[in-house]
Formats: sequence, C-alpha cells, structure tokens
Amino acid sequence: MHRLGILLVILIVSLGARPHTEPRAGAVSTHVLVVSIDGLRPDAIARYDATTLLRLQREGAFATAQTIFPSKTLPSHTSMLTGVTPDVHGITWNSEEVDEFGYVRVPTVFEIARRYGYTTAGFFSKAKFRHLQKPGAFDYTQAPRKDNWPATRTVADVRHYLKFERPNLLFVHVAEPDYAGHSIGWMTFVYGWGVRRADAAVAALLRSADAAFGAGNYTVIITADHGGHGREHGTTDERDMMIPWIAWGQGVRGGKIADSVKTMDTAATILWLLGAPVPASWSGRAVASAFTPAARLAADSAIAVAGWKAAVPR
Repeated sequence: MHRLGILLVILIVSLGARPHTEPRAGAVSTHVLVVSIDGLRPDAIARYDATTLLRLQREGAFATAQTIFPSKTLPSHTSMLTGVTPDVHGITWNSEEVDEFGYVRVPTVFEIARRYGYTTAGFFSKAKFRHLQKPGAFDYTQAPRKDNWPATRTVADVRHYLKFERPNLLFVHVAEPDYAGHSIGWMTFVYGWGVRRADAAVAALLRSADAAFGAGNYTVIITADHGGHGREHGTTDERDMMIPWIAWGQGVRGGKIADSVKTMDTAATILWLLGAPVPASWSGRAVASAFTPAARLAADSAIAVAGWKAAVPR
C-alpha cells in the first residue's frame, strides 16, 4: 500500500490540485459544480451567441447528449441525479406531489457523495424538485415551496452561500429557457433572451466558484433536462430529447466527446470525479473520455482504494 499511496500523491500533483479542503486520495477534483439549464437545446447555444457556454465548449469537452422519456423536467432531473431510468426511480409525473408520493425512492448522487465524506449543496428554481430534497442528502438545499424562482434569485443565493461554504458537490438549476419556451416558444426571440439570461447566470457562478475554490481547482458540468419545440416538450422528438453536455475545468482534456452520452451519465461522472464508486445497479456510466489520461488513472485508483476500504471489516 505504501507504493500505491506514493503513486496517488503524484497523480494529484500532476492534476494541479490546490484545493481548500483535503481531497480523497487520487480524486480528479475536490469540488464539482453542476449547472442544469432547464429547457436548453444544444443548437440554441450558438444560435443565440451564449458567450460563456461557447467558451466552455471551446475550452472543454462537449457532446450532444440524450435525455429520457418522458422528456420532462422532474423525471429527467431525477434520472440525471440518480443515474437510473424512470422505470427504476419511479418518477414519471412532472409536478410537486411530495405529500402524496414522498421523496424519490432510490439514492441520489448527493446521498452517495455524503456517504463518502463529501459535502453537498443543491439550489433549485422549481418547487417540484422537493422530490429530490431527501432528508440527510444535503448539507444545504433550497427550492421554492410553490411556483418558480428566476435565475437572479437562485444565483444570488448561490453566490452568497459560496462566500461562507466550500461544498464538494454543488448543483444549481437555472430555468429561464424553459420559462420562455412555454410562454412564447422554443427558438423564438424570447427564448433567445432566456438562453442569454442563463448564460449570464453561468458566468456569475464561475466567478463565485473561482473565488471560493480557486481558479482551476474545480470541475464543471453544464447540461439540461430536455429541449423543446413549439411551446412544449415531453415527446421522443429529437428537439425534445437532445441536450447539451459540457465538461470544463480540472482534469478535462477538451474536444468533442465521441462516446454516446445519456443524462444518467451525469450522476456517474460526478461520483467518478470525486473518487467514489459508481453503483453497479446504475445505467449511467462516467464520461471518462472527456478527461485526461492522468485524470482517468487518478479517478480509477481512488475508486479502487475506496472500494477496498469499504470491503475491510472494522
């Protein structure tokens, strides 16, 4: 084990890790920021000149990924954050029904991350996300009790939180494109306004992440729950099913991702980045090809060590 420990330390140094908190041995990143932009179609990023997202695509790794059916906000986000399909997690409705149905019945990525000693925070802009706010899953979480919040409210709260806290896993939901799509229509002038508002929100989050974690000391995943066409979504139409998936920051190799990416892969990639084993029951798999060889070796080594520790009787 002494030789393995030396190897893991070398790998951490090679990734340029300078975290504020002690990382798990060999993990790619100690801080992972995931931003889900509700209703964002991949083709809207260039169409509406979303400058921050275009920069992250240019500097990072990107793919056009696929969401689940029904391609709606709550089922899609549940798959994104549990690593399993709706027939497993059971959430097929798209409204806040916690009093009737309770919380999601399978473990979320937040719960699993906390089992491995990580801190988690989730900021949601819609009340329906209460289904994912299971007791004990978060160190901090918030969502409206009813109705929706604009990005100005959600992002301002995140930025204030990061002045005092340094979560290992931070999830932020921004909903402006979805609001605009339902009110006027996807790929309309108003939808473009929503995309640019979301893009500005991402820029603000990155500035706060730089201040909180240190520039270069965190990894970002940008994605969406669904696209849309007309004023609706939820079908198997590719305009509803195709979503962006961007990785940027610590450990990312850059370039177009050749592998097929599905929304369940987001949860698996989060755990993989943190050096936590991905449950074998998940259909999601880490998008390892988006990361450098050193990052892949570091993550696999950390997961092997974590699995070995879990197997040793205490």
